[in-house]
Amino acid sequence: MDLLFLLGRIIFGGYFVMNGYNHLTKSGMMAGYAASKNVPSPQAAVLLTGAQLVLGGLSIALGVYTQLGSWLLILFVVPVAFVMHRFWEEKDENAKMMQMILFMRNMALAGALLMISTIQSWPLSIQLPY
Repeated sequence: MDLLFLLGRIIFGGYFVMNGYNHLTKSGMMAGYAASKNVPSPQAAVLLTGAQLVLGGLSIALGVYTQLGSWLLILFVVPVAFVMHRFWEEKDENAKMMQMILFMRNMALAGALLMISTIQSWPLSIQLPY
């Protein structure tokens, strides 16, 4: 069971690390999309959230400061859902469906992160003093 928990942790955390990496390496393209959604200071927002995603994802994958890492990610996925994936404003049915899928994905991730934030003992994790 510990190995399954470790594998799940690596996959789940890796998802956020890869998204953060994309924020940091493709910031120009992502800032353009953020600007189209009226995000203030889109370039800075993309870089800041990229760092937030990488740090939170590494926290989960490595099992280090997991409550902090979980909350870093929750504080990313929830606002992004409501700012970037406003499906209720879309007129085109295909765009509405895509934005609803992305909104619901972020809500599901938030739910998983809330559960993860309550786990006290992380098997096979790096142990650091608090």
